[in-house]
Amino acid sequence: QVQLVESGGGSVQAGGSLRLSCVTSGIISNRFKYCMGWFRQAPGKEREGVAHVNTASSNTYYADSVKGRFTVSRDNAESTLYLQMDSLKPEDTAMYYCAARQTAYTYCGDRSQNVYKYWGQGTQVTVSS
Repeated sequence: QVQLVESGGGSVQAGGSLRLSCVTSGIISNRFKYCMGWFRQAPGKEREGVAHVNTASSNTYYADSVKGRFTVSRDNAESTLYLQMDSLKPEDTAMYYCAARQTAYTYCGDRSQNVYKYWGQGTQVTVSS
C-alpha cells in the first residue's frame, strides 16, 4: 500500500522560498520505477502538474510557469520527495499535492493527473504580495 504525506506548506511573502516534503511509504524504488509529481490546485482552477521526477533515471520535468524557480528532488534513502520553491509569486498560491504512479519506463511521458494513482492529502501554500 503506497501512502504519501506532504508537509512544509505555509505563508510567505512574494520573493520568498518554501520547501515541501512528501514522505512516501510502500514505494519500492530499488525494484520498480515510479513517476512522482507535484501538482497544485488554486481555488476555482483545475489541478495542474508542477514538477515530476522519474525514480529510475532522475529525469525531471517542470511546468513552464515554475521553470527556473522550482526544483524537484528525491532522497531515496529517506523515501522523501521534495519541492524547493524559490522566488515565489502570489500566483503560486494553491494547495499542493504529491502524487505517484508506477511506470515501466525511465521517463514520465504522460504527466497528467489522470494517470497518477497515489495521492497525498495536500499542503497549503499562500504567497502574499
